[in-house]
Amino acid sequence: MLLRKSLKFVLLGIIASLVSINIQAKQPNIVLILADDMGYECLSANGCTGFKTPVLDKLAAQGVRFEHAFANPKCTQSRVKLMTGLYNLRNYKRFAKLDRNQTTFAHYLKNAGYKTAVAGKWQLGKEIDSPQHFGFESSWLWQHTRPRLRGDTEHDTRYPNPQLEFNGKAVNFVEGEYGPDILVNQLTGFIERNKEEPFLLYYPMLLPHWPFDATPDSADWDEKSLGSISEKGPGGVKDQTIHFRDMVQYADKMVGRIVDKLDALNLRENTLIIFVGDNGTDTPIVTQCPDKLVKGAKGTLTDAGTRVPLIINWPGVIEPKVNNTRLVELSDILPTLLDFTGIPIAKDYPHHGISLKPLLLNNHQQPDKNHIQISYKKDTWIRNFDYGVKISDRGKDTIYEKYNGHYQTQSVQLNKSSTQEKQIFSKLQASLKR
Repeated sequence: MLLRKSLKFVLLGIIASLVSINIQAKQPNIVLILADDMGYECLSANGCTGFKTPVLDKLAAQGVRFEHAFANPKCTQSRVKLMTGLYNLRNYKRFAKLDRNQTTFAHYLKNAGYKTAVAGKWQLGKEIDSPQHFGFESSWLWQHTRPRLRGDTEHDTRYPNPQLEFNGKAVNFVEGEYGPDILVNQLTGFIERNKEEPFLLYYPMLLPHWPFDATPDSADWDEKSLGSISEKGPGGVKDQTIHFRDMVQYADKMVGRIVDKLDALNLRENTLIIFVGDNGTDTPIVTQCPDKLVKGAKGTLTDAGTRVPLIINWPGVIEPKVNNTRLVELSDILPTLLDFTGIPIAKDYPHHGISLKPLLLNNHQQPDKNHIQISYKKDTWIRNFDYGVKISDRGKDTIYEKYNGHYQTQSVQLNKSSTQEKQIFSKLQASLKR
């Protein structure tokens, strides 16, 4: 009898150990959200006024909000860097194209057994199989193979009554639908269908990119509209600014719908959510921040053209805090995803990005990231917290800068700088990676 009881306890111990191992080994779901043309100053948690982002603010309060996250000045460069973890000097070819020889985070996760889906703005290749080629089993997209404008008209096709593509097939909406709502419907359905398996949900948002136009929550929403015929949206700067703020708020609402679905299915505790912007805010948007007005500067190698919001949230795993000691760039996202999911990175990866997992889990043994590297139009900006250099492949003189805080840049004449500053600039130039 005593032997039987002993064996029973041993067996129960083994079962408990196996269950524990299984729980620990369970891979997290991944929700990666990329806002389009939403700079750092558009997140109300970042302290600027004029925007209401309660959902994102809550994610930030319950996760890690980064003060120093940077993207590239325009969308394709950022998307290529985000998806491959590589600097643009290594693999960027041209606008709206991702080299089909590249390996993306979706490839890694799909090969590890994840269900993968993308919904939103594509602009990475017009081949019918482009999303699937890059690792996404399901795709619901705008600007996959279809053009931005509606037929022979000047109407933009992404917002009211949109023209989209579901897994490469054209789908038109004509009953007052709104593009972002349709795409989030697909994403929440994907979550529902795959709730029993680990999944990757990549949401490169349409919002709040121009045209700055009414949303269904705007006072002047027109469900019969075929889309704006003006690139920046109807009306003048005042109307465009109002609509842009409405669009930021609607983007926040879309994130809320995804979070609500995860909560309803009891998936939040095993889901890593990352929200980041693809570049700075566009003109003519101007935002009041605590110490200055920030003018949208998308398309420029400047603070306002590249500083973006970044929130990383995983309840019960990542402790809430504000990080103002780490420079982050989009190349860091791929190694972070692989680190959290336990998927080995390719042996020949050049470490353009560094995983944020040690920092997020308060492991102080993490490697330092002393600088970031951003390229645009044959110019490359290498910067740390306090200093930066802009190196040109077009024969222009190198530019030297000093940073005194967010959106506070001071030009430096090298021949008038101190010996210590010259050494800093020299090290930054020498760190250029191709």
